[in-house]
Amino acid sequence: MGLLDMPVFSALTDKMRWHQTRQSLLAENVANAETPGYTGRDLAQYDFARRHGAFSTASVTTSVTQPLHFSAGGAGVGGFDAQRMANFEITPEGNGVTLEDEMMKVTTNLMEYQAATTLYQKSIKIIRTALGKQA
Repeated sequence: MGLLDMPVFSALTDKMRWHQTRQSLLAENVANAETPGYTGRDLAQYDFARRHGAFSTASVTTSVTQPLHFSAGGAGVGGFDAQRMANFEITPEGNGVTLEDEMMKVTTNLMEYQAATTLYQKSIKIIRTALGKQA
């Protein structure tokens, strides 16, 4: 098992991918804030326990039997479940995207991503120190 295959690193890597995917969806929402009829999307909240199943090492592979059975823009975005946002406010354009709300989500997502990357870096430094390497 490689050093970066440890459960803590795979969990942090998955969390960072989730934040990257969410950032893309939030950017789409901001870009389409004035598009008539556009419905914003967001990812389901990230859950370590559900995503990793107690860090099982079992793997599942898929095979494509019919290329049209997989869609790129469907519910699964980047391996995560995208969901339509519950909109309580409809803008004059007829969509439910509020720029203020989306920008708050973008900022929160950025801060959580930075926290995950900092934790990743600190974990690497701890392991390097334990191995007697200079950090």
